[in-house]
Amino acid sequence: MSSITTSEGSDRHGGRPADPSEPVTDPFDALPELAPLRTAAQAGDWAATEAFFGGLDSVGKVSFAAAALADLADLAGTEGYLEKAAETLLGDPLPRTLLAERYIRIGWKIRSGARAEYVSRDQFDQFHAWLRKAEHLLIEVCAEQPAYGPAWIPRLLTARGLELGQSEARRRYDRLSAHHPHQLRAQSQLLQQLSPKWSGSFEAMHDFAQECVSAASDGSPAGILIAEAHIEHWGQLSDVAGTEYLRNVSVRNELRHAAEVSVLHTDSRPDWHRLAGHSTFALAFSLGGHLKDAAPHFAALGNTASESQWRYLGDWKGRYATYRTAALATLRGGDGR
Repeated sequence: MSSITTSEGSDRHGGRPADPSEPVTDPFDALPELAPLRTAAQAGDWAATEAFFGGLDSVGKVSFAAAALADLADLAGTEGYLEKAAETLLGDPLPRTLLAERYIRIGWKIRSGARAEYVSRDQFDQFHAWLRKAEHLLIEVCAEQPAYGPAWIPRLLTARGLELGQSEARRRYDRLSAHHPHQLRAQSQLLQQLSPKWSGSFEAMHDFAQECVSAASDGSPAGILIAEAHIEHWGQLSDVAGTEYLRNVSVRNELRHAAEVSVLHTDSRPDWHRLAGHSTFALAFSLGGHLKDAAPHFAALGNTASESQWRYLGDWKGRYATYRTAALATLRGGDGR
């Protein structure tokens, strides 16, 4: 689950979807706590940006907001104020980290989400050039402040994009975890690295997800990784095989347990990962035809959603509305598995 996503159906710079039946997917609308960061970025106000990040109380929140800012920076010219801050505040890790996140976002947008065989050589060249710029900044920050978690997390993206291999990605993850364990965004990025489409395997991917859940406390968001792994597995199978896979009772039960110990657990606390968490479980259960299991996740989302996993579907907003209606009907006594 990359966090570097935006809404396709809304004004990415602050507007809500034109159709009120569509879910609000822009994190700056769905999570009002992020609104001051959007205001600061649109104004090119570094002092306000710095103040926002200074008020965050965890590495996870800093990393989440950094990814959101990098995506919002599609508003023309906003990376300029990050570059100015990075050039001016040479000893400060924050502006360089935020700028690196932005460079990664630019590069990945050029590459697109297509499989490698559909990406041109020119796209790859530009993609790698932007990632190398980001990597240079992040190497500097990590050398100066080895325990600065917000810089290690995006280095998992550059490791994957620059094809540095499984061992290097794991090394970076381990360096982060030595100081800041249980970072969901980092775990999600390593999960991608371990998937078959990035030269990993289904076994490695699922084992890592289980490892993260086993090490986490009940109520933590780690269970989301189980759902991500099953969606990744589904996405690399044929249509028929993928449907059969998610309908499998053992997969359903694994998803149920993961949801129960994470986003549905009584110790779970609302945080910025809740959108991705409930959205991902809602998708996995819906694709498997387990509508009753999907229902509490759609109910928790209300009129918000994260598109990070749903965008795998063509016309995902239409599919989302159909699944949501069917799932919520089960709460009123309708049919559903």
